[in-house]
Amino acid sequence: MSSLLQTRAFLESNAGLEFLLGLYGDCADTLLSQRKRYCSLLGRFESDFPNHKSAEVCSVPGRTEVGGNHTDHENGRVLAAAVDLDTVGTAARNDDEVICIHSDGYAPLEVSLDNLEPRPEERNTSSALVRGICQYFRQNQYGIGGFDACFTSDVPGGSGLSSSASFEVLVAELLNILFNQGRLDPLTLARAGYFSERTHFGKPSGMMDQVTSAVGGFVTIDFADPSQPIVRQVNFDPTASGYDLVITETGRSHAGLTDEYAAITAENHAVAQCFGAVVLRDVDEVEFKASLSELREKVGDRAVLRAVHFFDDNRRVNEQVAALEGGDFDRFLELVNESGRSSWTLLQNCYSCKNAAEQGIPLALTLSAQLLGGRVAWRVHGGGFAGTVQAFVPHDLLTEYVAGMEQVFGRGACRGLRIRPVGATRLPVPA
Repeated sequence: MSSLLQTRAFLESNAGLEFLLGLYGDCADTLLSQRKRYCSLLGRFESDFPNHKSAEVCSVPGRTEVGGNHTDHENGRVLAAAVDLDTVGTAARNDDEVICIHSDGYAPLEVSLDNLEPRPEERNTSSALVRGICQYFRQNQYGIGGFDACFTSDVPGGSGLSSSASFEVLVAELLNILFNQGRLDPLTLARAGYFSERTHFGKPSGMMDQVTSAVGGFVTIDFADPSQPIVRQVNFDPTASGYDLVITETGRSHAGLTDEYAAITAENHAVAQCFGAVVLRDVDEVEFKASLSELREKVGDRAVLRAVHFFDDNRRVNEQVAALEGGDFDRFLELVNESGRSSWTLLQNCYSCKNAAEQGIPLALTLSAQLLGGRVAWRVHGGGFAGTVQAFVPHDLLTEYVAGMEQVFGRGACRGLRIRPVGATRLPVPA
């Protein structure tokens, strides 16, 4: 562990600048801003925890989903990428067997390690996530202990960029570095976050978010065996293809929508159970199609449509990867649009039935089509029901697109994303 003085000196050095460049790109203003951000975090840590003179600093990215909408919940395939928005944490061990985290914009949290069982009163809280990650570590005989930390994040909450996964993997990475000599691999960190989110936080999510944040880069992931997902890098940079990857926040958060996400999983599993399976990945698609009439009576039409989406989008991921690796970017964009239409019409996760008057995502998708016509691909981004849409925008239409979208959704609603090549990482300060 390096002293706070050494860490500051590293950030001011050429080596520190090279490290930041690898995470955030080569824009001079961005690098200076990130250096200031890290130094500010160190200052806050020093102020909040004055007894510590040394600390570890780690960064974990958010992620963008490109293909396979909700397919990971059914042990399917996905296409995703880590992005240049992240959660950064500064931490040091304490002797109290309590994890204390001060996050910008949130009340401090404290989690005692004496009892790590799920607590109903903590559901849907960050404390639940921390407790669950620690329980996963303890159950698997990994080291845990108390630490003091300050976090800062520029991953917007409720935006579909997985601020929760970024937070989870950061907690797991700090436990890894502080108590396990950094020996745990990225998939172990991802499994800890996934376990915590399902058992303690109470959200029946897949593991795409955590794996992408932990591993980094542009990746395709196959969850046929969810305990050992197959992760493969895809050599793709949208900027090199003449496009900018842009998300637009529609002004509605994912908060309070857990039951909407849970309904997708529950309905897909209900279909799978009709064939003696647990998840749709284990159902024969031909047999499924031959049974539509009976399925309508057993599980309802929406469940059937959502299962159709799974089979189509799961297959579509391989087609997207083949198009990218074959250099057929136009075909890739066609497949992005096909996936988006499938999410809208079959998966039906573009707005919540609980509040049908709020349809920011359908509005954003419609505006994207009108602004850019056939020269762009657009789709719901992430879990859906609220939050963001994603678009691949030609460089020459970027200004027009952003202006048109922000006229409706507000200044700053659009955000360009850069693919980040690395996942969870430690600031490599020389000892």
